[in-house]
Amino acid sequence: MTNTIDAKILAKMFLAGAKNLEAKKEWINDLNVFPVPDGDTGTNMTLTIMSAARDVAAMENPDMLSLCKAISSGSLRGARGNSGVILSQLFRGFTKSIRDKEELDIPVFADAFEKAVETAYKAVMKPKEGTILTVAKGASVRARELAKEGCDDLSVFFEEVIRYADEVLEQTPEMLPVLKQAGVVDSGGQGLMQVLKGAYDAFMGKELDLTIGGETTGASSAKASVNAQAEMEIKFGYCTEFIIMLSRNFNIKAEMDFKEYLESIGDSIVVVADDDVVKVHVHTNDPGLAIQKALKYGALSNLKIDNMRLEHQEKLFKAGQLPEQESPKEPMPHKEVGFIAVSVGDGINEIFKGLGVDHIIEGGQTMNPSTEDMLNAIEQVNADTVFIFPNNKNIILAANQAQMMVKDKKIVVVPTKTVPQGITAIINYVPDLTAEENAETMSGEMSNVKTGQVTYAVRDTVIDDKEIKQGDYMGIGDSGILSVGEDVADVTFRMVQEMMNEELELISIYYGEEIREDAAQGLKARIQEAFPSCDIELQYGGQPIYYYIISAE
Repeated sequence: MTNTIDAKILAKMFLAGAKNLEAKKEWINDLNVFPVPDGDTGTNMTLTIMSAARDVAAMENPDMLSLCKAISSGSLRGARGNSGVILSQLFRGFTKSIRDKEELDIPVFADAFEKAVETAYKAVMKPKEGTILTVAKGASVRARELAKEGCDDLSVFFEEVIRYADEVLEQTPEMLPVLKQAGVVDSGGQGLMQVLKGAYDAFMGKELDLTIGGETTGASSAKASVNAQAEMEIKFGYCTEFIIMLSRNFNIKAEMDFKEYLESIGDSIVVVADDDVVKVHVHTNDPGLAIQKALKYGALSNLKIDNMRLEHQEKLFKAGQLPEQESPKEPMPHKEVGFIAVSVGDGINEIFKGLGVDHIIEGGQTMNPSTEDMLNAIEQVNADTVFIFPNNKNIILAANQAQMMVKDKKIVVVPTKTVPQGITAIINYVPDLTAEENAETMSGEMSNVKTGQVTYAVRDTVIDDKEIKQGDYMGIGDSGILSVGEDVADVTFRMVQEMMNEELELISIYYGEEIREDAAQGLKARIQEAFPSCDIELQYGGQPIYYYIISAE
Protein backbone atom coordinates (compact mmCIF):
# COMPACT_ATOMS: atom_id res chain seq x y z
CA MET A 1 0.00 0.00 0.00
CA THR A 2 1.32 3.44 -0.96
CA ASN A 3 0.31 6.44 1.16
CA THR A 4 2.41 9.22 -0.39
CA ILE A 5 4.35 10.14 -3.50
CA ASP A 6 7.26 12.52 -3.95
CA ALA A 7 8.27 14.90 -6.76
CA LYS A 8 10.18 12.21 -8.66
CA ILE A 9 7.13 9.96 -8.92
CA LEU A 10 4.83 12.89 -9.73
CA ALA A 11 7.15 13.91 -12.57
CA LYS A 12 6.92 10.39 -14.05
CA MET A 13 3.14 10.47 -13.70
CA PHE A 14 2.94 13.81 -15.46
CA LEU A 15 5.14 12.64 -18.34
CA ALA A 16 3.13 9.44 -18.68
CA GLY A 17 -0.09 11.45 -18.78
CA ALA A 18 1.35 13.68 -21.50
CA LYS A 19 2.52 10.70 -23.56
CA ASN A 20 -0.84 8.95 -23.27
CA LEU A 21 -2.66 12.10 -24.42
CA GLU A 22 -0.27 12.44 -27.34
CA ALA A 23 -0.87 8.83 -28.35
CA LYS A 24 -4.65 9.30 -28.28
CA LYS A 25 -4.85 12.78 -29.80
CA GLU A 26 -6.27 11.73 -33.19
CA TRP A 27 -8.93 9.61 -31.50
CA ILE A 28 -9.85 12.63 -29.37
CA ASN A 29 -9.87 14.85 -32.46
CA ASP A 30 -12.44 12.53 -34.00
CA LEU A 31 -14.79 13.23 -31.08
CA ASN A 32 -15.13 16.86 -32.11
CA VAL A 33 -18.74 17.57 -32.99
CA PHE A 34 -18.11 20.15 -35.70
CA PRO A 35 -16.63 18.39 -38.75
CA VAL A 36 -14.46 21.35 -39.76
CA PRO A 37 -10.70 21.11 -40.50
CA ASP A 38 -9.60 23.00 -37.41
CA GLY A 39 -7.08 22.95 -34.59
CA ASP A 40 -8.91 20.11 -32.86
CA THR A 41 -9.14 19.40 -29.16
CA GLY A 42 -6.69 16.50 -29.07
CA THR A 43 -4.08 18.48 -30.98
CA ASN A 44 -4.47 21.60 -28.86
CA MET A 45 -4.35 19.72 -25.55
CA THR A 46 -1.31 17.73 -26.69
CA LEU A 47 0.62 20.84 -27.77
CA THR A 48 -0.26 22.43 -24.42
CA ILE A 49 0.89 19.59 -22.19
CA MET A 50 3.97 18.83 -24.29
CA SER A 51 5.17 22.40 -23.79
CA ALA A 52 5.42 21.59 -20.09
CA ALA A 53 6.52 17.98 -20.57
CA ARG A 54 9.70 19.07 -22.36
CA ASP A 55 10.63 21.22 -19.35
CA VAL A 56 9.84 18.41 -16.93
CA ALA A 57 11.79 15.83 -18.95
CA ALA A 58 14.87 18.09 -18.83
CA MET A 59 14.90 18.03 -15.00
CA GLU A 60 17.27 15.39 -13.61
CA ASN A 61 16.23 15.36 -9.96
CA PRO A 62 13.32 17.77 -9.44
CA ASP A 63 12.02 18.93 -6.10
CA MET A 64 8.31 19.68 -5.73
CA LEU A 65 8.66 23.44 -6.16
CA SER A 66 10.74 23.32 -9.33
CA LEU A 67 8.51 20.59 -10.78
CA CYS A 68 5.38 22.61 -10.12
CA LYS A 69 6.90 25.70 -11.70
CA ALA A 70 7.86 23.74 -14.81
CA ILE A 71 4.39 22.22 -15.19
CA SER A 72 2.56 25.48 -14.55
CA SER A 73 4.78 27.81 -16.55
CA GLY A 74 5.25 25.42 -19.47
CA SER A 75 1.57 24.66 -19.89
CA LEU A 76 0.51 28.29 -19.47
CA ARG A 77 2.85 29.45 -22.24
CA GLY A 78 2.13 26.53 -24.53
CA ALA A 79 -1.65 26.68 -24.12
CA ARG A 80 -3.58 26.53 -27.41
CA GLY A 81 -7.31 26.67 -27.99
CA ASN A 82 -9.99 26.71 -25.32
CA SER A 83 -9.33 23.11 -24.29
CA GLY A 84 -5.59 23.76 -23.97
CA VAL A 85 -6.07 26.91 -21.92
CA ILE A 86 -8.49 25.13 -19.57
CA LEU A 87 -6.02 22.24 -19.20
CA SER A 88 -3.22 24.70 -18.39
CA GLN A 89 -5.43 26.36 -15.76
CA LEU A 90 -6.17 22.98 -14.19
CA PHE A 91 -2.41 22.40 -13.93
CA ARG A 92 -1.90 25.92 -12.61
CA GLY A 93 -4.40 25.47 -9.78
CA PHE A 94 -3.19 21.96 -8.95
CA THR A 95 0.48 22.92 -8.76
CA LYS A 96 -0.20 26.07 -6.77
CA SER A 97 -1.78 23.91 -4.08
CA ILE A 98 1.10 21.41 -3.79
CA ARG A 99 4.22 23.45 -4.55
CA ASP A 100 5.22 23.80 -0.87
CA LYS A 101 4.77 20.09 -0.06
CA GLU A 102 7.55 17.53 0.05
CA GLU A 103 5.17 14.59 -0.30
CA LEU A 104 1.58 14.25 -1.44
CA ASP A 105 -1.06 12.16 0.31
CA ILE A 106 -4.80 11.79 -0.32
CA PRO A 107 -5.97 14.90 1.61
CA VAL A 108 -3.37 16.98 -0.27
CA PHE A 109 -4.54 15.54 -3.60
CA ALA A 110 -8.16 16.34 -2.71
CA ASP A 111 -7.22 19.94 -1.92
CA ALA A 112 -5.20 20.19 -5.13
CA PHE A 113 -8.04 18.81 -7.28
CA GLU A 114 -10.41 21.38 -5.80
CA LYS A 115 -7.96 24.22 -6.42
CA ALA A 116 -7.47 23.02 -9.99
CA VAL A 117 -11.21 23.09 -10.70
CA GLU A 118 -11.67 26.45 -9.00
CA THR A 119 -8.86 28.00 -11.08
CA ALA A 120 -10.12 26.56 -14.36
CA TYR A 121 -13.72 27.69 -13.81
CA LYS A 122 -12.54 31.23 -13.04
CA ALA A 123 -10.61 31.36 -16.33
CA VAL A 124 -13.76 30.82 -18.40
CA MET A 125 -16.17 33.75 -18.65
CA LYS A 126 -19.25 31.56 -19.14
CA PRO A 127 -18.46 28.02 -17.96
CA LYS A 128 -20.51 25.37 -19.72
CA GLU A 129 -21.38 22.04 -18.15
CA GLY A 130 -20.90 18.87 -20.16
CA THR A 131 -17.30 19.82 -20.93
CA ILE A 132 -13.79 19.19 -19.59
CA LEU A 133 -14.73 21.42 -16.65
CA THR A 134 -17.53 19.04 -15.61
CA VAL A 135 -15.26 16.01 -15.82
CA ALA A 136 -12.59 17.76 -13.74
CA LYS A 137 -15.21 18.75 -11.18
CA GLY A 138 -16.41 15.15 -10.99
CA ALA A 139 -12.89 13.95 -10.25
CA SER A 140 -12.54 16.61 -7.57
CA VAL A 141 -15.84 15.74 -5.88
CA ARG A 142 -14.95 12.04 -5.68
CA ALA A 143 -11.44 12.87 -4.40
CA ARG A 144 -12.92 14.89 -1.55
CA GLU A 145 -15.38 12.12 -0.68
CA LEU A 146 -12.58 9.55 -0.51
CA ALA A 147 -10.49 11.84 1.69
CA LYS A 148 -13.41 12.30 4.09
CA GLU A 149 -14.00 8.54 4.15
CA GLY A 150 -10.43 8.05 5.37
CA CYS A 151 -9.06 6.30 2.28
CA ASP A 152 -5.29 6.08 2.70
CA ASP A 153 -4.23 3.90 -0.25
CA LEU A 154 -3.29 6.01 -3.26
CA SER A 155 -3.79 3.15 -5.72
CA VAL A 156 -7.40 2.77 -4.54
CA PHE A 157 -7.83 6.55 -4.50
CA PHE A 158 -6.59 7.07 -8.08
CA GLU A 159 -8.55 4.11 -9.44
CA GLU A 160 -11.78 5.31 -7.85
CA VAL A 161 -11.33 8.94 -8.92
CA ILE A 162 -10.73 7.84 -12.52
CA ARG A 163 -13.69 5.44 -12.45
CA TYR A 164 -16.06 8.17 -11.26
CA ALA A 165 -14.67 10.78 -13.67
CA ASP A 166 -15.27 8.30 -16.50
CA GLU A 167 -18.89 8.01 -15.38
CA VAL A 168 -19.22 11.79 -15.48
CA LEU A 169 -17.69 11.84 -18.96
CA GLU A 170 -20.27 9.31 -20.15
CA GLN A 171 -23.01 11.66 -18.93
CA THR A 172 -21.78 14.68 -20.92
CA PRO A 173 -24.10 13.93 -23.89
CA GLU A 174 -27.05 14.33 -21.52
CA MET A 175 -25.79 17.80 -20.57
CA LEU A 176 -25.07 19.06 -24.08
CA PRO A 177 -27.66 18.18 -26.74
CA VAL A 178 -25.13 18.72 -29.52
CA LEU A 179 -23.03 15.87 -28.10
CA LYS A 180 -26.07 13.61 -27.88
CA GLN A 181 -27.07 14.34 -31.46
CA ALA A 182 -23.56 13.52 -32.67
CA GLY A 183 -23.37 10.42 -30.45
CA VAL A 184 -20.08 11.35 -28.75
CA VAL A 185 -18.78 12.34 -25.33
CA ASP A 186 -17.02 15.67 -24.78
CA SER A 187 -13.60 15.61 -26.46
CA GLY A 188 -11.94 17.87 -23.86
CA GLY A 189 -13.19 15.68 -21.04
CA GLN A 190 -11.88 12.60 -22.85
CA GLY A 191 -8.51 14.33 -23.25
CA LEU A 192 -8.34 14.96 -19.51
CA MET A 193 -9.18 11.33 -18.81
CA GLN A 194 -6.26 10.18 -20.97
CA VAL A 195 -3.92 12.37 -18.93
CA LEU A 196 -5.25 10.88 -15.68
CA LYS A 197 -5.12 7.31 -16.99
CA GLY A 198 -1.57 7.69 -18.27
CA ALA A 199 -0.51 9.13 -14.91
CA TYR A 200 -2.17 6.20 -13.10
CA ASP A 201 -0.31 3.67 -15.29
CA ALA A 202 3.00 5.26 -14.28
CA PHE A 203 2.01 5.25 -10.60
CA MET A 204 1.20 1.52 -10.81
CA GLY A 205 4.68 0.84 -12.21
CA LYS A 206 3.69 0.01 -15.79
CA GLU A 207 6.68 -0.01 -18.14
CA LEU A 208 6.31 3.13 -20.25
CA ASP A 209 8.38 5.08 -22.73
CA LEU A 210 8.62 8.52 -21.15
CA THR A 211 10.90 9.99 -23.80
CA ILE A 212 9.71 13.46 -24.77
CA GLY A 213 10.61 14.63 -28.26
CA GLY A 214 11.51 18.13 -29.44
CA GLU A 215 9.15 20.96 -30.32
CA THR A 216 6.09 19.71 -32.21
CA THR A 217 5.52 23.08 -33.82
CA GLY A 218 7.68 26.02 -34.73
CA ALA A 219 5.02 28.60 -33.93
CA SER A 220 5.99 29.12 -30.33
CA SER A 221 9.61 28.05 -30.50
CA ALA A 222 12.26 30.69 -30.10
CA LYS A 223 14.22 28.70 -32.69
CA ALA A 224 11.79 30.07 -35.25
CA SER A 225 13.95 33.17 -35.08
CA VAL A 226 16.53 31.25 -37.13
CA ASN A 227 13.99 30.68 -39.89
CA ALA A 228 12.92 34.29 -39.74
CA GLN A 229 16.51 35.36 -40.35
CA ALA A 230 17.29 32.85 -43.09
CA GLU A 231 17.22 35.62 -45.68
CA MET A 232 18.89 38.38 -43.72
CA GLU A 233 22.18 39.29 -42.09
CA ILE A 234 22.47 37.98 -38.54
CA LYS A 235 23.58 40.85 -36.35
CA PHE A 236 23.63 38.93 -33.06
CA GLY A 237 24.87 35.38 -33.43
CA TYR A 238 23.70 33.46 -30.37
CA CYS A 239 20.07 32.62 -29.61
CA THR A 240 20.15 32.42 -25.82
CA GLU A 241 17.31 31.03 -23.71
CA PHE A 242 17.01 30.24 -20.01
CA ILE A 243 14.67 30.32 -17.05
CA ILE A 244 15.48 32.28 -13.88
CA MET A 245 14.29 30.61 -10.66
CA LEU A 246 13.92 33.84 -8.69
CA SER A 247 15.58 34.17 -5.29
CA ARG A 248 14.98 37.92 -4.92
CA ASN A 249 12.20 40.35 -5.70
CA PHE A 250 11.67 40.84 -9.43
CA ASN A 251 9.28 43.78 -9.48
CA ILE A 252 8.35 45.90 -12.48
CA LYS A 253 11.36 48.16 -12.04
CA ALA A 254 13.75 45.20 -11.84
CA GLU A 255 12.14 43.70 -14.93
CA MET A 256 12.51 46.98 -16.85
CA ASP A 257 16.14 47.32 -15.76
CA PHE A 258 16.86 43.76 -16.87
CA LYS A 259 15.21 44.30 -20.26
CA GLU A 260 17.11 47.56 -20.71
CA TYR A 261 20.38 45.75 -20.05
CA LEU A 262 19.52 42.99 -22.52
CA GLU A 263 18.66 45.62 -25.13
CA SER A 264 22.15 47.05 -24.68
CA ILE A 265 23.76 43.71 -25.63
CA GLY A 266 21.29 42.21 -28.13
CA ASP A 267 17.84 42.13 -29.69
CA SER A 268 14.79 39.84 -30.15
CA ILE A 269 14.24 40.09 -26.42
CA VAL A 270 11.45 38.28 -24.61
CA VAL A 271 11.23 38.50 -20.81
CA VAL A 272 8.10 37.00 -19.27
CA ALA A 273 7.64 36.80 -15.50
CA ASP A 274 5.26 34.30 -13.91
CA ASP A 275 5.22 34.03 -10.12
CA ASP A 276 8.77 33.01 -9.14
CA VAL A 277 9.94 32.14 -12.66
CA VAL A 278 11.20 34.38 -15.46
CA LYS A 279 11.55 33.05 -19.00
CA VAL A 280 14.23 34.85 -21.03
CA HIS A 281 15.07 34.86 -24.73
CA VAL A 282 17.69 37.13 -26.32
CA HIS A 283 19.89 37.25 -29.41
CA THR A 284 23.36 38.44 -28.43
CA ASN A 285 27.01 38.11 -29.36
CA ASP A 286 27.99 37.48 -25.72
CA PRO A 287 25.62 35.05 -23.94
CA GLY A 288 27.82 35.18 -20.86
CA LEU A 289 26.86 38.78 -20.19
CA ALA A 290 23.16 37.92 -20.21
CA ILE A 291 23.76 34.92 -17.97
CA GLN A 292 25.87 36.89 -15.46
CA LYS A 293 23.19 39.56 -15.19
CA ALA A 294 20.43 36.97 -14.76
CA LEU A 295 22.31 35.20 -11.96
CA LYS A 296 21.84 38.31 -9.80
CA TYR A 297 18.13 37.47 -9.65
CA GLY A 298 18.33 33.74 -9.03
CA ALA A 299 19.46 30.32 -10.22
CA LEU A 300 19.19 29.40 -13.90
CA SER A 301 17.66 26.34 -15.56
CA ASN A 302 16.81 25.14 -19.08
CA LEU A 303 19.82 27.01 -20.44
CA LYS A 304 20.14 26.75 -24.24
CA ILE A 305 22.50 28.61 -26.56
CA ASP A 306 22.29 28.14 -30.34
CA ASN A 307 24.84 29.50 -32.81
CA MET A 308 22.48 31.00 -35.38
CA ARG A 309 25.21 31.87 -37.85
CA LEU A 310 26.34 28.24 -37.93
CA GLU A 311 22.77 26.95 -38.26
CA HIS A 312 22.13 29.50 -41.00
CA GLN A 313 25.20 28.39 -42.96
CA GLU A 314 24.27 24.72 -42.58
CA LYS A 315 20.79 25.41 -43.94
CA LEU A 316 22.17 27.33 -46.89
CA PHE A 317 24.70 24.60 -47.58
CA LYS A 318 22.04 21.88 -47.57
CA ALA A 319 19.81 23.98 -49.81
CA GLY A 320 22.68 24.77 -52.18
CA GLN A 321 22.12 28.50 -51.72
CA LEU A 322 24.45 31.41 -51.11
CA PRO A 323 23.67 33.74 -48.22
CA GLU A 324 21.90 36.95 -49.10
CA GLN A 325 22.93 40.04 -47.18
CA GLU A 326 20.23 42.43 -46.07
CA SER A 327 20.10 45.11 -43.45
CA PRO A 328 18.48 44.05 -40.17
CA LYS A 329 15.03 45.42 -39.49
CA GLU A 330 14.84 48.61 -37.49
CA PRO A 331 13.11 48.20 -34.12
CA MET A 332 9.55 49.45 -33.99
CA PRO A 333 9.38 53.06 -32.74
CA HIS A 334 7.56 53.64 -29.48
CA LYS A 335 3.87 54.55 -29.66
CA GLU A 336 1.02 54.93 -27.22
CA VAL A 337 -1.29 52.33 -28.78
CA GLY A 338 -0.49 49.23 -30.84
CA PHE A 339 -2.56 46.49 -32.47
CA ILE A 340 -2.12 42.73 -32.87
CA ALA A 341 -4.38 40.57 -35.04
CA VAL A 342 -4.50 36.83 -35.57
CA SER A 343 -4.86 36.28 -39.29
CA VAL A 344 -4.01 33.99 -42.16
CA GLY A 345 -4.00 34.66 -45.89
CA ASP A 346 -2.00 37.26 -47.83
CA GLY A 347 -5.01 39.36 -48.69
CA ILE A 348 -6.52 39.45 -45.22
CA ASN A 349 -3.11 40.15 -43.69
CA GLU A 350 -2.71 43.15 -45.97
CA ILE A 351 -6.17 44.42 -45.06
CA PHE A 352 -5.28 44.34 -41.36
CA LYS A 353 -1.92 46.01 -41.98
CA GLY A 354 -3.66 48.71 -44.01
CA LEU A 355 -5.97 49.36 -41.07
CA GLY A 356 -2.99 49.97 -38.78
CA VAL A 357 -2.28 46.55 -37.27
CA ASP A 358 1.35 46.46 -36.10
CA HIS A 359 1.84 42.71 -35.79
CA ILE A 360 0.13 39.76 -37.46
CA ILE A 361 0.14 36.40 -35.67
CA GLU A 362 -0.10 33.80 -38.40
CA GLY A 363 -2.66 31.22 -37.38
CA GLY A 364 -6.32 30.62 -36.87
CA GLN A 365 -8.48 27.62 -37.51
CA THR A 366 -5.99 24.87 -38.30
CA MET A 367 -3.32 26.00 -35.86
CA ASN A 368 -4.44 28.00 -32.88
CA PRO A 369 -1.63 30.30 -31.67
CA SER A 370 -0.38 29.59 -28.17
CA THR A 371 -0.26 31.93 -25.21
CA GLU A 372 3.49 32.20 -25.79
CA ASP A 373 2.87 33.26 -29.39
CA MET A 374 0.72 36.04 -27.96
CA LEU A 375 3.40 37.02 -25.45
CA ASN A 376 6.07 37.14 -28.14
CA ALA A 377 3.86 39.34 -30.33
CA ILE A 378 3.15 41.68 -27.42
CA GLU A 379 6.88 41.98 -26.83
CA GLN A 380 7.41 42.98 -30.47
CA VAL A 381 4.86 45.81 -30.33
CA ASN A 382 6.56 48.79 -28.70
CA ALA A 383 3.43 50.42 -27.28
CA ASP A 384 2.06 51.29 -23.85
CA THR A 385 -1.39 49.85 -24.68
CA VAL A 386 -1.82 46.89 -27.01
CA PHE A 387 -5.15 45.75 -28.47
CA ILE A 388 -5.40 42.08 -29.47
CA PHE A 389 -7.96 40.80 -32.00
CA PRO A 390 -8.06 36.96 -31.76
CA ASN A 391 -10.53 36.65 -34.68
CA ASN A 392 -11.43 33.10 -33.65
CA LYS A 393 -13.50 31.96 -30.68
CA ASN A 394 -10.97 29.21 -29.93
CA ILE A 395 -8.13 31.73 -29.51
CA ILE A 396 -9.78 34.21 -27.14
CA LEU A 397 -8.85 32.32 -23.96
CA ALA A 398 -5.18 32.14 -24.98
CA ALA A 399 -5.21 35.91 -25.56
CA ASN A 400 -6.85 36.46 -22.17
CA GLN A 401 -4.20 34.28 -20.53
CA ALA A 402 -1.43 36.32 -22.15
CA GLN A 403 -3.14 39.49 -20.95
CA MET A 404 -2.96 38.28 -17.35
CA MET A 405 0.74 37.42 -17.65
CA VAL A 406 1.94 40.78 -19.00
CA LYS A 407 2.95 43.27 -16.34
CA ASP A 408 4.59 46.18 -18.17
CA LYS A 409 1.92 46.99 -20.78
CA LYS A 410 -1.82 47.48 -20.79
CA ILE A 411 -3.32 44.66 -22.83
CA VAL A 412 -6.88 44.88 -24.16
CA VAL A 413 -8.35 41.73 -25.67
CA VAL A 414 -11.27 42.51 -27.98
CA PRO A 415 -13.16 39.18 -28.17
CA THR A 416 -13.50 39.00 -31.95
CA LYS A 417 -14.60 35.55 -33.09
CA THR A 418 -14.17 36.03 -36.86
CA VAL A 419 -12.00 38.00 -39.26
CA PRO A 420 -14.90 40.31 -40.29
CA GLN A 421 -15.52 41.11 -36.63
CA GLY A 422 -11.84 41.98 -36.25
CA ILE A 423 -11.93 44.26 -39.30
CA THR A 424 -15.05 46.03 -38.04
CA ALA A 425 -13.59 46.40 -34.55
CA ILE A 426 -10.35 48.07 -35.65
CA ILE A 427 -12.20 50.34 -38.10
CA ASN A 428 -14.14 51.69 -35.14
CA TYR A 429 -11.06 52.56 -33.06
CA VAL A 430 -11.16 56.23 -32.00
CA PRO A 431 -7.82 57.74 -30.81
CA ASP A 432 -9.52 60.26 -28.53
CA LEU A 433 -11.29 57.57 -26.50
CA THR A 434 -9.76 55.64 -23.60
CA ALA A 435 -8.78 51.99 -24.03
CA GLU A 436 -11.86 50.94 -22.06
CA GLU A 437 -14.17 53.15 -24.12
CA ASN A 438 -12.68 51.84 -27.35
CA ALA A 439 -13.06 48.24 -26.21
CA GLU A 440 -16.73 48.86 -25.43
CA THR A 441 -17.32 50.61 -28.75
CA MET A 442 -15.53 47.91 -30.73
CA SER A 443 -17.46 45.14 -28.99
CA GLY A 444 -20.74 46.92 -29.67
CA GLU A 445 -19.98 47.46 -33.35
CA MET A 446 -18.69 43.95 -34.03
CA SER A 447 -21.91 42.49 -32.60
CA ASN A 448 -23.70 44.04 -35.59
CA VAL A 449 -21.63 41.98 -38.03
CA LYS A 450 -22.92 38.65 -39.33
CA THR A 451 -20.26 36.23 -40.56
CA GLY A 452 -20.50 33.22 -42.83
CA GLN A 453 -17.60 30.91 -43.68
CA VAL A 454 -17.48 28.13 -46.25
CA THR A 455 -15.25 25.10 -45.76
CA TYR A 456 -15.40 21.32 -46.20
CA ALA A 457 -16.38 18.49 -43.87
CA VAL A 458 -13.62 16.21 -42.59
CA ARG A 459 -15.98 13.53 -41.29
CA ASP A 460 -19.55 12.25 -41.57
CA THR A 461 -21.90 13.62 -38.93
CA VAL A 462 -25.36 14.96 -38.21
CA ILE A 463 -25.54 18.45 -36.76
CA ASP A 464 -28.20 21.18 -36.69
CA ASP A 465 -30.50 18.52 -38.19
CA LYS A 466 -28.32 18.41 -41.31
CA GLU A 467 -26.76 15.18 -42.53
CA ILE A 468 -23.19 15.90 -43.57
CA LYS A 469 -20.89 13.62 -45.54
CA GLN A 470 -17.12 13.80 -45.56
CA GLY A 471 -16.05 16.15 -48.37
CA ASP A 472 -19.31 18.14 -48.44
CA TYR A 473 -19.07 21.92 -48.53
CA MET A 474 -20.56 23.66 -45.48
CA GLY A 475 -21.69 27.24 -44.98
CA ILE A 476 -21.21 28.03 -41.29
CA GLY A 477 -22.87 31.05 -39.70
CA ASP A 478 -22.42 32.65 -36.29
CA SER A 479 -24.73 30.17 -34.59
CA GLY A 480 -24.46 27.01 -36.67
CA ILE A 481 -24.38 25.38 -40.07
CA LEU A 482 -26.55 27.25 -42.58
CA SER A 483 -26.05 25.24 -45.78
CA VAL A 484 -24.53 21.96 -46.97
CA GLY A 485 -23.94 20.65 -50.47
CA GLU A 486 -21.58 19.46 -53.17
CA ASP A 487 -21.15 22.76 -55.06
CA VAL A 488 -19.15 25.49 -53.32
CA ALA A 489 -20.88 28.39 -55.11
CA ASP A 490 -24.38 27.05 -54.37
CA VAL A 491 -23.52 26.39 -50.74
CA THR A 492 -22.10 29.91 -50.38
CA PHE A 493 -25.12 31.54 -52.02
CA ARG A 494 -27.60 29.64 -49.82
CA MET A 495 -25.54 30.59 -46.77
CA VAL A 496 -25.81 34.28 -47.68
CA GLN A 497 -29.57 33.89 -48.15
CA GLU A 498 -29.84 32.48 -44.63
CA MET A 499 -27.72 35.31 -43.22
CA MET A 500 -29.63 38.20 -44.74
CA ASN A 501 -32.42 40.37 -43.33
CA GLU A 502 -33.92 43.74 -44.28
CA GLU A 503 -31.58 45.74 -42.03
CA LEU A 504 -28.33 44.58 -43.66
CA GLU A 505 -26.86 46.94 -46.24
CA LEU A 506 -23.28 45.82 -46.95
CA ILE A 507 -22.00 42.39 -47.97
CA SER A 508 -18.22 41.82 -48.04
CA ILE A 509 -16.83 38.74 -49.81
CA TYR A 510 -13.28 37.52 -49.10
CA TYR A 511 -12.32 34.68 -51.42
CA GLY A 512 -9.66 32.15 -50.47
CA GLU A 513 -6.49 30.83 -52.04
CA GLU A 514 -8.27 27.98 -53.87
CA ILE A 515 -10.92 30.19 -55.53
CA ARG A 516 -10.27 31.77 -58.93
CA GLU A 517 -11.10 35.45 -59.29
CA ASP A 518 -13.58 34.84 -62.13
CA ALA A 519 -15.48 32.35 -59.96
CA ALA A 520 -15.58 34.90 -57.13
CA GLN A 521 -16.81 37.58 -59.54
CA GLY A 522 -19.56 35.22 -60.67
CA LEU A 523 -20.68 34.67 -57.09
CA LYS A 524 -20.66 38.42 -56.46
CA ALA A 525 -22.92 39.00 -59.47
CA ARG A 526 -25.29 36.28 -58.27
CA ILE A 527 -25.53 37.80 -54.80
CA GLN A 528 -25.93 41.31 -56.20
CA GLU A 529 -28.86 40.16 -58.34
CA ALA A 530 -30.54 38.58 -55.33
CA PHE A 531 -29.95 41.60 -53.06
CA PRO A 532 -29.95 44.67 -55.34
CA SER A 533 -30.30 47.17 -52.49
CA CYS A 534 -27.05 46.03 -50.84
CA ASP A 535 -23.53 47.20 -51.57
CA ILE A 536 -21.34 44.22 -52.47
CA GLU A 537 -17.57 44.30 -51.94
CA LEU A 538 -15.25 41.60 -53.28
CA GLN A 539 -11.71 41.26 -51.95
CA TYR A 540 -8.97 38.66 -52.22
CA GLY A 541 -8.40 37.11 -48.81
CA GLY A 542 -6.02 34.33 -49.79
CA GLN A 543 -7.05 32.34 -46.73
CA PRO A 544 -6.59 28.54 -46.70
CA ILE A 545 -9.26 26.10 -45.54
CA TYR A 546 -12.14 28.58 -46.04
CA TYR A 547 -13.16 29.05 -49.66
CA TYR A 548 -15.17 32.15 -48.79
CA ILE A 549 -15.50 34.35 -45.73
CA ILE A 550 -18.52 36.64 -46.00
CA SER A 551 -19.72 39.41 -43.71
CA ALA A 552 -23.04 41.24 -43.72
CA GLU A 553 -23.74 44.40 -41.77
